[in-house]
Amino acid sequence: MNPWRLRLLSQLDTLGTVRAVAQAGHLSPSSVSQQLAVLEAETGTALLERTGRRVRLTSAGLILAQRARAILDHMDSVESELRGFGEEPSGLVRLGAFQSAIHTLAVPAVTRLAVAHPHLDVEILELEPHASMPALRMADADIIITTTDFDELPLGPDLDLVPLAEDPVLLVLPPDHPAGRGPADLAAFAHEAWAFDMPQSYMANLARRLCRQARFEPRVVCRFSNYMMALQHVEAGLSITLLPALAVAHSRYDVTTRELATPVTRTITAAVRRGTPTRAAVRVVLDALRHDPTPPPLTPPTHRSTAAPPDGTP
Repeated sequence: MNPWRLRLLSQLDTLGTVRAVAQAGHLSPSSVSQQLAVLEAETGTALLERTGRRVRLTSAGLILAQRARAILDHMDSVESELRGFGEEPSGLVRLGAFQSAIHTLAVPAVTRLAVAHPHLDVEILELEPHASMPALRMADADIIITTTDFDELPLGPDLDLVPLAEDPVLLVLPPDHPAGRGPADLAAFAHEAWAFDMPQSYMANLARRLCRQARFEPRVVCRFSNYMMALQHVEAGLSITLLPALAVAHSRYDVTTRELATPVTRTITAAVRRGTPTRAAVRVVLDALRHDPTPPPLTPPTHRSTAAPPDGTP
């Protein structure tokens, strides 16, 4: 069986459609279909079945797609071990992380690794949880920093998890907002203008769910894919928002934060694919993330945030 065709089958299981597989691999849908047909001939087994204009995996196709991940990972691991036999960890490790984890977790770890392991290259990819988990399963990322609380795309038994930190969600207000002190009841902010993340992202879905639990539909006046822009909008007095503490802790913006009356905390976790021995370069990056000598503060700020952050997106 050709490994490339096995990867196409695994991607079909993850992405759901031939068109999505083609887009991910910069191929035409007809080329993907042709290669999957060749794989069926190689295995002598029906792997696909048509349902209207779409195809789906048969029971045999699902089994092979799941086994293919382990096969491909094992091949990658063997190749990496042969390249670095008898040497220190080296090669490329692709690390996917969401916005607020990049400068607080990923960048410090990569900075230390650059000194300790000069032959190791770590590529940081900005990936929100809804994008990072498919990327990990398709081997477009070797490690991801994600959250176990993303209900829309749960972590499955095909992944190994390494807990990193706990991060509370905070209500973020303009500096002169008349709201009092202490934990905030979201129901008291039902008539405010809200800033949200992009649709279907982790924070957008969480914020909407929390507002609805408080029995109101938020009036969303803007959507930003960047926490820095959301904080700027709040600082200007144009909206309020919900953000994780990591996104606010190192912000240069003059905003006020309030803990929630019903606390909400997300669990920050590193994840790798399960089933094959983890190559040395990946283990080194995981250890650097897990044993951070200066972990991000987990106590939410309760006053204005005015500290200057490092350059980059919060």
